[in-house]
Amino acid sequence: MANWLDAVNWDTYWLYVLAEVALSLSPGPAVMLVIACGLAFGARRSIHAALGILSANAIYFAISATALGALLVASKLVFVAMKWLGAAYLAYIGLSALFGRPSPISVARTDEVGGSPRAIYLSGLTLQLANPKTLVFFVSILPQFVDPKLPIGPQMAWLAAGSIVPEFFILGGYGYLASRAARLASDERFTRITERAAGVLVLGAAALVLTVP
Repeated sequence: MANWLDAVNWDTYWLYVLAEVALSLSPGPAVMLVIACGLAFGARRSIHAALGILSANAIYFAISATALGALLVASKLVFVAMKWLGAAYLAYIGLSALFGRPSPISVARTDEVGGSPRAIYLSGLTLQLANPKTLVFFVSILPQFVDPKLPIGPQMAWLAAGSIVPEFFILGGYGYLASRAARLASDERFTRITERAAGVLVLGAAALVLTVP
């Protein structure tokens, strides 16, 4: 245990965690999707969206820890394709919710129609994979906090934990607050209002994905 505690530079590690917290708190596409799921399904279901988002973050973190990350960042074509495909998928989800059609965020009457944990998880995963800003962030910030004098493997494990753990609780908090707001009313008319609000939020997430330079 002592070796793991000595495997990271604690003087700079907390700065890294604070940067991650600030990024997670900002109202970006991930936050919008979690709020949409919290409004439509409640806090528990919104956790599945958060887990999808964090799974994508873990993938990007692993990529950024290798030379592949720099190659992907340098490829404009890959980034443009990721952005537009992801934004198109999000626009489809948002418009489906707005018009009351089955989608991963529409208030489903049965799990087969929409709103299943798997569908919500995949929405979060797709959203974050379509947001290459996450990869750019990891590729640009990780070298600033890696100490070459210390073991690389344990450092990466600490840095991954410093990214994923705080964001999990922050996204969970957003989902909980959204679910509390949704509990103010529970009739069918309010259900349609929250469904449309969720659709607008996801359309906003799609627009934000396209703003990545």
